[in-house]
Amino acid sequence: MSVQERLKEVIESNDVVLFMKGTPDFPQCGFSGRTAQILKECDTRFASVDVLADDEVRQGIKAYSNWPTVPQLYVRGKFIGGCDIMTEMFESGELQKVLKADAQSG
Repeated sequence: MSVQERLKEVIESNDVVLFMKGTPDFPQCGFSGRTAQILKECDTRFASVDVLADDEVRQGIKAYSNWPTVPQLYVRGKFIGGCDIMTEMFESGELQKVLKADAQSG
């Protein structure tokens, strides 16, 4: 299975997936720590993928999303964005709506 197929499988099999450096409990960069904290503040269960654990994944997710940086958030298969976008959406209340919206909408 190619790295792109593996990424697609993870993204499609979890409602909310955060690709990050490190883990939610032990983030390896400030941006990853912030995004995990935002999801926790939204009381959202999410899967996390440590891109530092697999170089193929670290490079592959950038190609998959056509987004140059990590962390990256996916909600119900849709790429949402990185730390800055998540922070703006969280502060405006938009992220909470996206996370809580039922799978029918959007």
